[in-house]
Amino acid sequence: MLYLFTKIVFILTKKLHILFLCGWYPSKILPTNGDFIERHANAVSLLHKVTVIHIITDENSTKKIEISSKKINGIDTHIAYLKKVKNPFYKAYLFIKAYKLLLAKVNYFDLIHLNEVFPFGLFCLYSKFFKKKKYIISEHSTGYHSPQSKNISFFRILASRIITKNARFICPVTNNLQDSMQLLGLKSNYKRVPNVVDTNLFYPKENTNSVFKIIHISNMNNEHKNIEGILRVVSQIEKEIDDFQFKIIGENSDKYLSYAKKININLEKTLFINQISHKEIAKNLQESDLFLLFSNYENLPCVILESFSCGVPVITTNVGGISEFFPEDFGFLINIKDENAMLENVLKVYKNFKIDKNKMHAYVKREFSENSIAQQFTKLYTSTLNTNSTEIN
Repeated sequence: MLYLFTKIVFILTKKLHILFLCGWYPSKILPTNGDFIERHANAVSLLHKVTVIHIITDENSTKKIEISSKKINGIDTHIAYLKKVKNPFYKAYLFIKAYKLLLAKVNYFDLIHLNEVFPFGLFCLYSKFFKKKKYIISEHSTGYHSPQSKNISFFRILASRIITKNARFICPVTNNLQDSMQLLGLKSNYKRVPNVVDTNLFYPKENTNSVFKIIHISNMNNEHKNIEGILRVVSQIEKEIDDFQFKIIGENSDKYLSYAKKININLEKTLFINQISHKEIAKNLQESDLFLLFSNYENLPCVILESFSCGVPVITTNVGGISEFFPEDFGFLINIKDENAMLENVLKVYKNFKIDKNKMHAYVKREFSENSIAQQFTKLYTSTLNTNSTEIN
């Protein structure tokens, strides 16, 4: 009994080595792709050693496999860039070979933290059955929601069911995502772990704006984020508020300039800003009075939580799992494509909407800070390694 107790205490307190196996991750090909996973990795690295493995196709590569190994924010990051090939079987071969090459660079690790069920979960199955390595899964994808889920192939569904069944835990960022995954027959022990916010970077600042500053930050995908709908609302705001400024920030945001001109938006008041650093995003949020998001579907956008952390109210569509983490006095939830509701609520915030910046920041720090997320994952890691039990207090 004493031996068992000592072993449990050791497992609960020792610094583990966690292998982050990532379907998405920032790289030279897609610098911001999967940055929310990078934030999870950074959070976990506060308490444990983290090593990242990622594989991505590089259309410009002349080598079959090119490997980059760097230490980024204290995390050993190994990325394999593959030459683009048309033959799917040869592509699969290259992925397997690249995985083995990357894995050879990693010293002993305790367990795998998989990010994105398929296809990298196939490597987890191999590691579990042949290397006796357990794994948990974090999932962020909006692709499991209807109607997007109709595009998932039968083979992928079948493989994903095997992958999830053999995971110790699945950690969707929202309960809404869990529901969608379960509808597809993806069974496991679900434990929600949300996205992380760097509360040392995103914090409130008092501003004395002479104009009402509104901001939108996204990937600029109109089908997803309804950028044109936001711009139509902005064209109406111009008629109601004289002293305002709107910033639209994201990669290639200026591709919407022609549409803005078409609907006669005043380009002296609306600024199109290309992709900027995380630090600059924080600065722009801190200087803003209101954040707008008009998405047609979502899980849990990091930028909403970052806005809260800066003490900036949010108007967004009530989609995905957003409502699970949206206190009533932090802004307004509206229906998708309801431009009248967005306009009405913008005017409410402009005229008389009292906010408590410190309360908003404290909420994010408690629920989504790096330390909070690291603690949540640690409980899952230790439970996975300690016993066959799936109970988490």
